[in-house]
Amino acid sequence: MDFDGKSVLKGISFQIGEGEIIGIIGRSGAGKSVLMNLLRGIEEPPTSGSIIYHVAPCSSCEYVDVQSRAGGKCPLCGSTLLSADIDLWDEASDGMKSRLMHRTAIMFQRTFALYGNDRVVENVLHALDDIGYPQEDAINRAADLLDQVRLSHRMMHIARDLSGGEKQRVVLARQLAKEPALLFADEPTGTLDPDTARLVHEMLIEASQTRRMGMVITSHFSGVVEDVAHRAMLLENGEITLSGAPREVISFFLANLHDDESIERGDIGEKIVSSRDVAKRYMTVDRGVVKAVNNVSFDVAEHEIFGIIGTSGAGKTTLSRMIAGIIEPTSGELNIRIGDDWVDMTKPGIEERGRAKAYIGLLHQEYDLYPHRNVLDNLTDAIGLEYPKEFAAHKARISLHMAGFPDTVMDDVLARYPGELSEGERHRVALAQVLIREPRLVILDEPTGTMDPITKMDVKHSILHARQEMEETFIVVSHDIDFVRDVCDRVGLMRYGKMIQIGPTDEVLANLTSEEREGMGGPRAPPVKSPTAVR
Repeated sequence: MDFDGKSVLKGISFQIGEGEIIGIIGRSGAGKSVLMNLLRGIEEPPTSGSIIYHVAPCSSCEYVDVQSRAGGKCPLCGSTLLSADIDLWDEASDGMKSRLMHRTAIMFQRTFALYGNDRVVENVLHALDDIGYPQEDAINRAADLLDQVRLSHRMMHIARDLSGGEKQRVVLARQLAKEPALLFADEPTGTLDPDTARLVHEMLIEASQTRRMGMVITSHFSGVVEDVAHRAMLLENGEITLSGAPREVISFFLANLHDDESIERGDIGEKIVSSRDVAKRYMTVDRGVVKAVNNVSFDVAEHEIFGIIGTSGAGKTTLSRMIAGIIEPTSGELNIRIGDDWVDMTKPGIEERGRAKAYIGLLHQEYDLYPHRNVLDNLTDAIGLEYPKEFAAHKARISLHMAGFPDTVMDDVLARYPGELSEGERHRVALAQVLIREPRLVILDEPTGTMDPITKMDVKHSILHARQEMEETFIVVSHDIDFVRDVCDRVGLMRYGKMIQIGPTDEVLANLTSEEREGMGGPRAPPVKSPTAVR
């Protein structure tokens, strides 16, 4: 696959068996997402080569099954299932591409793609309606799917009120509603805490085994591939450089990963954030009073990197949004120092919360960039910074450098559009978009969610550099224990909306319970063995 004369994928060849799970691992920018889109049949066709689906289309209706069921009866109309080899991108395939795409499904990275104002069960009903599932049976089928993804206790909740892990499980239920023969999972658990990620992995494995559903899963994270995949492929600079057992491929991928850079921590200043008994409560019809954040007290010092940790649903993101001024606390005191003045974040208005918000940068895990503006525009014009062109480019380069881009690629990155970047590169551009505003306080919500280990190291350095060179203060919301240990001076541990412990990073991490340690990066389940039936 070529873009503007540049080869992004180079002679990729491999096969996927029915019910087989293939893991594709590689650095950000290696070409994983491009390959995934080509396999699914979206965006542009490949520059050269073929993608062949070996299937069993029905002779009378639009249904398509896996080829091993050729000669049997169509489950929809009872006609005979034929045997066919279909080139996905062949325009002469007489409408087979759309039929094949109806039998595949995809879970995108960082995109929950839900009807936010609808209830969980209604989201699944929408998916069943899309495939023409009989209405009289749809509600029972939706309930079964939500039970399968362990969300029976959330059926009547509004989708936007779910945690990130719960939203991702609703997405999985919506995709399984299509009963796909092949599922593409592009960084499906990158932003989830390890405990929730393992739950999603178990569901993916179960779906593959019970439905004989093939799967292609891409990830920067070795644990995802080792937990889920039968076979792994390492993609480097658009080429498959190694294929084999997941553990062997992962060991090769991580072999040369070293972090030799040392950055001094520097001095911590006076308090810049002060919270006393802050609470956020929601009133819902079906759940009553929900205590998302329950009487939390803490301080953050100027130039400090303060971590907020906890498993999925602990209240971390809600607390960070209150600090950022996006939502208003229900009760308690929350003050942020701007210059020599303390601003009351519980009070609306241009002289109160509005004044502080101008100096607070927030990079949310569901960030977005303007797709039709290049990186330079995203960093300047698109966020309202109207500088002369030369100065804007200079400012943008500084911000990209702080976000982990090497100087050698600056000009190329500035001219590219978000769709031409990998997910890891887009994430760093979004971080640069925050830093270019010159905030006094930066809040990072799951900053390493979809990053490969090397890019994660770059972002760690960028945070430490920004603290040292730009005198920034950071609040890092994360379930990534290793990253928190590397960057944070102190951390606060949250559980069920409460702040359980605050202290030096190593001290708090040493006192995690076994459940918390497992839920935020503990030992993984043993890898799934490769099925002997797959060739």
